[in-house]
Amino acid sequence: MTTAAKSVYYFGLYLYATGCGLLLVPNKFLGLFLLPETNEVWIRVAGILVICIGYYYHRTGAGNIKEMLRLTVHARCFVFLAFLALVVLKYAAIPLAGFGVVDLLGALLTWTALKKEK
Repeated sequence: MTTAAKSVYYFGLYLYATGCGLLLVPNKFLGLFLLPETNEVWIRVAGILVICIGYYYHRTGAGNIKEMLRLTVHARCFVFLAFLALVVLKYAAIPLAGFGVVDLLGALLTWTALKKEK
């Protein structure tokens, strides 16, 4: 696996863990990041979707699918900007921005690795 592929492969594992936390123990997971508890089903639905996205990333990295590796950079930069906007607009607590930072750092790692591979 190339460095770019590894960065996306391991990001998929991070998404699996995040999705499982949201699906299986949502309020404990949310509490770790000072986010409010919920008894609504949406948080578990979000966990399922995060697991599915994690699968795409994991398999993209494992298969070294170049075009998809590039697309993950765009998506993860968008997640950073969107999460930051939610915090700035006071729709979400500051810790949500931390998830966006993880996305941004992963995107930068993948982008840098792709540039070096050319």
